[in-house]
Amino acid sequence: MNIMLVSVTERTREIGLRMAVGASRRDIRWQFLIEALLLALMGGLVGAVSGAAAAVVIAWKAGWPILISPWAIVLACGFAGFIGISFGLYPAHRAARLDPIVALRFE
Repeated sequence: MNIMLVSVTERTREIGLRMAVGASRRDIRWQFLIEALLLALMGGLVGAVSGAAAAVVIAWKAGWPILISPWAIVLACGFAGFIGISFGLYPAHRAARLDPIVALRFE
């Protein structure tokens, strides 16, 4: 959530410009929600791949059999997406509430 709040603060002029040229509050809200979802899903996917790679290496070194359930990876990525949407709602709503005139004057 903090990363998305910082993103909204840093991109205030961009948001103001988009609103000034006709973007609706819904468009701004969707932009930030999709961004939060993609960031969370990419993080979940990178974490799942690196965790699976670490499990394979450790099992290979120790001589253990390995079984990585695809459902565990799907569940991890799904949970990451849920967290991304949940914690992206407030920053997206905050971005959508910005006044375009005040946002364009923001430095």
